Amino acid sequence: MTNAVLSPSETPRRLHFEWVVPVLIRPGRTFAKIAAQSAGVWLVPMLILTLAALAGVLSAGWVKQAAALSGEVQLPPDFQYYPPEMQAQYMQAMQATSSPVFLYVFPAITALAGVWIGWLLVTGLLHLLLTLMGGRGDTLASLNVVAWAGLPFAIRDVVRTVYIVSTRQLIISPGLSGFSPPASEGLIAFLVEFLHVIDIYMIWNLILLVIGVRATTNLGVGKAIASVVITLLVVYSLQALLGFLASQLGGMTVIRPFF
Repeated sequence: MTNAVLSPSETPRRLHFEWVVPVLIRPGRTFAKIAAQSAGVWLVPMLILTLAALAGVLSAGWVKQAAALSGEVQLPPDFQYYPPEMQAQYMQAMQATSSPVFLYVFPAITALAGVWIGWLLVTGLLHLLLTLMGGRGDTLASLNVVAWAGLPFAIRDVVRTVYIVSTRQLIISPGLSGFSPPASEGLIAFLVEFLHVIDIYMIWNLILLVIGVRATTNLGVGKAIASVVITLLVVYSLQALLGFLASQLGGMTVIRPFF
């Protein structure tokens, strides 16, 4: 009688740092390896995305804090026409929002929510669409694919961080929003918020998602592309709507300084 002994190679690993670069330059082979995993291997990319997002928060907070200490205050348009009481309220609110809580804590919470809740939202919606279209992938596979396909956003955060630190200037109009009209209202303002997320990194993410979906499901190219595009349109439209509502609330006298 012999005893069966499990070799260490039979224990699935969850940390695969060796896939970070290959998934960006050789995604087909790497997603094939990811699809073959029976365990969740999403921790590494999610940690990288988290650290990159926090680096962006720290760099932006540092620039804002330096501007506050030097007395530089970004005033809203037509500030000179505000009544004296409104001007005083605005300046008091600007002083209050220059504290570390507003510069670092709240933005860090928002950034972490964007990374982790965004990951779960994209995964859930994408998995639902893939199932409706006849895909055979499971939820775990979708979690892995969405996490690894999100690494271009970590590169984007690093690039933005380097720019902010080197120039000591914030990025006011990210993505394609820099081509939008300077003053927008209504539907145009919503479209401007949507343009914030349209950049080369988003397209890179879309391509990786399609490759990952093809590796983990039995869907054809057309259905894979449709599932990914619909998912991203819904998620980015929701993000743009939240940004639009925040900008509208920012137009109010009392709330404006907090956005």
